[in-house]
Amino acid sequence: MNAPARLRLTRAMRIRHRADFARLKQQGQRLARGCLVLNWQELPPGANSRFAVITTRKLGKAIVRNRCRRLIRECFRLHQHALRVPVEMVLIARASMVGQSYGAVERDYLRLLHEAGLTQ
Repeated sequence: MNAPARLRLTRAMRIRHRADFARLKQQGQRLARGCLVLNWQELPPGANSRFAVITTRKLGKAIVRNRCRRLIRECFRLHQHALRVPVEMVLIARASMVGQSYGAVERDYLRLLHEAGLTQ
């Protein structure tokens, strides 16, 4: 019996450099659905998927922005193995995310990945 895949968010999975954000915005693809905006670029096979979350002050105070970040990170963490190819992605929270339940955010996230062709 195979051991279940680890569902962790490691330091290597985070995009942190300004140049990476700029490259994804310029060269990557963009799609907006529901309460999320996705900028992404496919990576060569064998690479590790990387992601970042952006929450602007337009969403509200720090408590609201942190909750939005946690919801998005949890969606990525739980569904990271559903990606058909390794990708670099930046997820941007829209104002409509404020007050949403995890289920609603997860539904928008999965629909976004499906429409982008990143899941099976």
